[in-house]
Amino acid sequence: MTQHDASNPTPPARPVIRQLDEAAINRIAAGEVVERPASAVKELVENALDAGARRVEVTIAAGGKRLIRVKDDGCGMTPEELPLALARHATSKIDGSDLLAIHSFGFRGEALASLGAVGRLTLTSRVTGFEAAAIRVEGGRLGPVTPAALDRGTVVELRDLFHATPARLKFMRSDRAEGQALAEALRRLAMAEPHVAFSLRDATEGRDREIFRVDAETGDPVEALGNRLAAILGREFHDNALPVDGSREGLHLTGFAALPTYSRGAGVSQHVFVNGRPVTDRQLTGALRAAYMDYLSRDRFPAAALFVECEPHLVDVNVHPAKSEVRFRDPQAVRGLIVSTLRAALSGAGHRASTTVATETLGLMRPGPAAQRGEAGDAGGLIDEEDRPKRDAASPARIYQMDRPSMRAMQVARQSQAPGMAESGFGFETAPPAPPARLPGTEAPSARVEPDEGAEAEALPLGAARAQLHGNWIVAQTETGMVLVDQHAAHERLVYERLKRQMAETGVAAQALLVPEIVDLGAGAARLLEASDELSQLGLTIEAFGPGTVAVRETPAILGRIDAAALLRDILDELEDLDASTALPARLDAILSRVACHGSVRSGRRMRAEEMNALLREMEATPGSGQCNHGRPTYVELRLSDIEKLFGRR
Repeated sequence: MTQHDASNPTPPARPVIRQLDEAAINRIAAGEVVERPASAVKELVENALDAGARRVEVTIAAGGKRLIRVKDDGCGMTPEELPLALARHATSKIDGSDLLAIHSFGFRGEALASLGAVGRLTLTSRVTGFEAAAIRVEGGRLGPVTPAALDRGTVVELRDLFHATPARLKFMRSDRAEGQALAEALRRLAMAEPHVAFSLRDATEGRDREIFRVDAETGDPVEALGNRLAAILGREFHDNALPVDGSREGLHLTGFAALPTYSRGAGVSQHVFVNGRPVTDRQLTGALRAAYMDYLSRDRFPAAALFVECEPHLVDVNVHPAKSEVRFRDPQAVRGLIVSTLRAALSGAGHRASTTVATETLGLMRPGPAAQRGEAGDAGGLIDEEDRPKRDAASPARIYQMDRPSMRAMQVARQSQAPGMAESGFGFETAPPAPPARLPGTEAPSARVEPDEGAEAEALPLGAARAQLHGNWIVAQTETGMVLVDQHAAHERLVYERLKRQMAETGVAAQALLVPEIVDLGAGAARLLEASDELSQLGLTIEAFGPGTVAVRETPAILGRIDAAALLRDILDELEDLDASTALPARLDAILSRVACHGSVRSGRRMRAEEMNALLREMEATPGSGQCNHGRPTYVELRLSDIEKLFGRR
């Protein structure tokens, strides 16, 4: 509003409050409820499910902008109910006495009225024992109820979406993009209702093409859900997913969560449901990521389908008209349930890694151009085709810290491994000092184990060690094939888990330095000193020594001699990268991961047969040892039959 000009004696016109007409109200409401064709399909399919449908058929044209038809076999509506169904805030799902007692998908009574306000909608329905009837609404104008032909259930046909609000059409994406979003919305609803059959067909320009179809599942709820997820997310997800089941304070969590080595490059495979309703809640997806924090790097995302069930009074689903957001009465209880249940499931998986690791490895081994086999820098099963970043020829592959340690770190690690390993029970011997850098073309040291050594270990999951190649890869033989182990990644995980157990039980033992090491960290010193109490629990004691300087007085005994300055800088980087709101246990685990990386056996470390077998046995007994702290696999298992296929023997 413009301010009054004193030189102009005429005051500005005062705004007048007026009541909007019904058509304008419906179009405004439609803007909140129906954002795009996918929103319309979601609302109509939810109505069908609330009506008890066991089969839902969806037909679209032009990505849903020209036609959306939803047919179900639910209970239907009588001719007298059809006009009321198209009125705003008319519903059979609640009586208005308790807005928190929501037991259905829909409850606001806005969907049909909103769709009729922005498109051309025809509603046809029949109840058993009544005649079928139809009603048409266009731009909010209701037509008469007329007789129709229909066996049972309801058919909602919506044509020319947003024809009454052409400005909204300018914000629509391409037909293909809208169709993909629409199909994704239907898939999410199909996950929530495994005992219902769904189909999606495209009738653009007269063709009839089936896009998506799942039949109704049978059996108990867990089996039905597993089969439905396999049909929608793929058999690989089902084969590499763990069932989850946990309860706490009136909350119940079920579903399936994939192994860490079956991760994605984006959050496209994270599906969360609350009382059967698909939701996109940052708090819930944040809890999902927190549960995998020990197993995945920040650029990888877990795959999961989780279902939270609770009394309706414990959650508010009326946060937004689209009903995609929820608010829990006790959000911390929900977060704790998700984190604890998922971590228990992942821990119970032991050393298991996803089957896609071996599949990707075999694909890389097959003859053919490198472009057909995939990028060599991708760990098996870690990068999906749709998630794979588009790199040009000049873009280097991602290299982790442990892949290319500094020359000083290599020397210190080799010199300090023997004392630390003796305490850990592996009994690694001190290796002779290796050259600081490997010249191009030279071979890394390798070790060979005689076949008769450890033959009885072949029956164990990771088999018996047979050789060490290039100072980093342990080759083990099993009864059904072979296992290739990344010794650094595997041992890093074992040290990490041992540090966590030690901290939880007795705290990390510290060894005092005869001469404190002074480290200049500049402005980061203050940030590190804020975490001094947490670091002391890990056996790392630091004190302020001066402006921007700290004194290291104790270090974790399990690491032996370490480069304290490098360790402090790594810890400082980790603390600065973490979200300020991250819980203390997550911060401690992140620091432990850094500490474990410094204390694990390095590439180029030559190992004896008993050392390699001890490593394999420890991996079998340690939960989560199938992947390193960054989510990459620690071993690849190849079946003998698959190896024979590589050579054309089968």
